[in-house]
Amino acid sequence: MPVDPAAFVQQGRKIVAIGRNYAEHIKELSNDAPKEPMFFIKPTTSYLPSGGNVEIPRGVTAHYEVELGLVVGKTGRDISQADAVAHVAGYALAVDMTARNMQDVVKKKGHPWSAVKGFDTFTPISLSRSGWGVWFNGRPDCVGERCHEAGRQHQPDDFQDPAHAEHISSIMTLEAGDLVLTGTPSGVGPLVPGDHVACTLTDSSGTQLAALEFRAVQREGGYSFQP
Repeated sequence: MPVDPAAFVQQGRKIVAIGRNYAEHIKELSNDAPKEPMFFIKPTTSYLPSGGNVEIPRGVTAHYEVELGLVVGKTGRDISQADAVAHVAGYALAVDMTARNMQDVVKKKGHPWSAVKGFDTFTPISLSRSGWGVWFNGRPDCVGERCHEAGRQHQPDDFQDPAHAEHISSIMTLEAGDLVLTGTPSGVGPLVPGDHVACTLTDSSGTQLAALEFRAVQREGGYSFQP
């Protein structure tokens, strides 16, 4: 059955995040470009509604990566690019938080990124009038985003076309309510407790389609990263 767009956070089973698909972002982190689309999984327990607090664990250097997310509207396996749009219920503005110093360590060791991306509150998501996210009939034309933090503007760019459903669904079934994060442009930056972040999603005319804001706070107790 098609997902109720306003309830995707409750109904979705996973967050699938595309990595290393923006050339400038690959350069700024000194990474290699993958030969085929690269993705990783984030838990749905990492969702944070706009207006909430991102909790930064002790010992973690946290970076934000603001992205366009597409919400899967109906379950599919081996979805063709031609049919991909029919599987999208809508789009949302999201931030993929990353424990960057942890990531640097695990990359060198060849270990998974699950902890790096999967902390509770590490996926802030926009809100619409009807609930979570923001919704369109078809993909918005020439969508761009802005992220303002501590008075500075970061990551001005146009989002790439999120035609990733074919590759992902050839490996694992995309289920109704899942969120696909479509990658980040260059300009990622660090957050420290006390920072306030405000992001906007606009169309080619400059009309604001969605907004997302949150504050960074120190997490009390729980995990502590020891490099």
